[in-house]
Amino acid sequence: MTSTLTVDLGDRSYPIVIGRALLDGNFDLAPYLRSADCLVVTNETVAPLYLERLLPNLQGLTVSSVCLPDGESYKTVATLQTILDALVDSGANRDTTVIALGGGVVGDIAGFAAACYLRGVAFLQVPTTLLAQVDSSVGGKTGVNHEKGKNLIGAFHQPSLVLIDTDTLQTLAPREFSAGLAEVIKYGAICDADFFAWLEGNVQKLLQRDADALAHAILRCCEIKAGVVAEDEREGGRRAILNFGHTFGHAIERIQGYGEWLHGEAVAAGMVMAAELSGLDAGDSRRLRDLIAAAKLPVDPPAIAAADWMAAMGMDKKVQGKQMRFVLLDGIGACRVTSDYDADRLDALVGAAA
Repeated sequence: MTSTLTVDLGDRSYPIVIGRALLDGNFDLAPYLRSADCLVVTNETVAPLYLERLLPNLQGLTVSSVCLPDGESYKTVATLQTILDALVDSGANRDTTVIALGGGVVGDIAGFAAACYLRGVAFLQVPTTLLAQVDSSVGGKTGVNHEKGKNLIGAFHQPSLVLIDTDTLQTLAPREFSAGLAEVIKYGAICDADFFAWLEGNVQKLLQRDADALAHAILRCCEIKAGVVAEDEREGGRRAILNFGHTFGHAIERIQGYGEWLHGEAVAAGMVMAAELSGLDAGDSRRLRDLIAAAKLPVDPPAIAAADWMAAMGMDKKVQGKQMRFVLLDGIGACRVTSDYDADRLDALVGAAA
């Protein structure tokens, strides 16, 4: 069964289509392109698996492609230049559509290239990882990393379509799959206690990649994110709740070196730290920690000097007026974004992780 959601942004609204066997020509992408010309951006891991299987969905169109190296360490301005060069070399104009085929790194960098080229061309997301399907492909955040912080260079640029073929998850490496589960858990923790409870009862089915369980989890995550994005497209308010665990998580990624800890792994440990900073009820804190561990994700951060923690978190995009802000939990399914946190508790947290 195929499900379709809409990200409601007025004249920039777009559908999220979720289902099985949507590649191999089973979903016509032509109606979502501005012209017959498109550039598919993928990477060296995904291309052998899915590039040829995407082409029948683009039957009769003029398709060029660019294949990037795989990994968070390549989410850079230099890699962005590779895509821009490919657009120029193919003679792309303002009617060209960029198609991102891959995980979160591919989607973010391809979307940013689309935002930059000729001051903005259309793009589509065809996410092939769990993390991308439930989170990064939806909402229009695009960008690249800087050596001093994650996603510091970028733009908001909404796709015209998000096409999620859940069958692509069957080829995902176990570590990458678990990393995607971190973002799934996040949604339950911040705003849906019932979904969190469902995850507690179904995490093993998800790890076994049960099709029905995956369909339910992906649909619910996309429903939540679509609603938040429609309310706050550019993260001026409520959308910041989607960064639960990310202030700590991004610091881990930056300090350890991009790609040493996967994004979802860093967010998982970051959620546990954020829950501790929240002063969360011991029972709820244990539930969160246990679910993260059950998803085969780390619950403890790596050893990082307290000064390095503070410097890295000081570059977080939620910082306002030089004041750090965190997404804190009031309980499972309820959260807030605030600069009113216990500074002594934060010092103890980062000190313990040194």
